[in-house]
Amino acid sequence: MNQKILKSLIGIAAVLMIFTMFDTTANAQRRREVRGRGLTKAQVKVIVNRVEDRVDNFVKNYDSSLDRSRLDGSSREDWLNKRAKDLESATDELSREFDRRDAWAENREEVRRCLNIATDIDRNMRNYRFGSVTESNWGRVRFELNSLADVYNIPRVGAAVYK
Repeated sequence: MNQKILKSLIGIAAVLMIFTMFDTTANAQRRREVRGRGLTKAQVKVIVNRVEDRVDNFVKNYDSSLDRSRLDGSSREDWLNKRAKDLESATDELSREFDRRDAWAENREEVRRCLNIATDIDRNMRNYRFGSVTESNWGRVRFELNSLADVYNIPRVGAAVYK
């Protein structure tokens, strides 16, 4: 009786191992696709456009959120507003340069610049409360920027390489 149970458990374990191997292989395939391999310029352009739209939407309400925060009237508020405008300019430049160049991989430095600026904003978004709308908008910006980082295989928003 005990040998039947033991054989059954071994059989179940073997089946679970096989399913786990297939799942791991599928996840690895998805990660390779996300990292930009096999993506066309048009597919990457869709992500760039989403980043640009999300940043524009974020910047629209960020200033008023800062005005309602405890940072209102401080030099920190001015610096954060400037960084938000810098991010908007950087995403605009990324979009322009993306359209101008033949291969999407040539825009790595523009993407890195956007991520560097976004990291400054992200640190402050984590340290202060700006309201649910602004925080939700920032979450969408960060998600899209991280998607772009994955495509270009560079560190995501908040990584230590961005100072």
